[in-house]
Amino acid sequence: MDGLNASEQRELEGRMEKKQMKDMMTMYSRLVQRCFDDCVNDFTTKSVTSKEESCTMRCVDKYMKSQERLGQRFQEQNAAMMQSGQLPGK
Repeated sequence: MDGLNASEQRELEGRMEKKQMKDMMTMYSRLVQRCFDDCVNDFTTKSVTSKEESCTMRCVDKYMKSQERLGQRFQEQNAAMMQSGQLPGK
């Protein structure tokens, strides 16, 4: 971003924010779909059963922990690559 003027920096930041929002909405959508498919299977009642609710809570917790762990691994790999000078474009 060093070679960009103020207007270009704002535009780039705006695009990055939109991409982050899109990525977050995609992740949320996947989470909802996966946990619904895995946990909700009784359509004879309009309320969520306690079994479905506890399954959903476990599903969300597991998904969020896996995403957190994946992010940590990505950061570790990125740091190792930077340290060794192996980042793309270098």
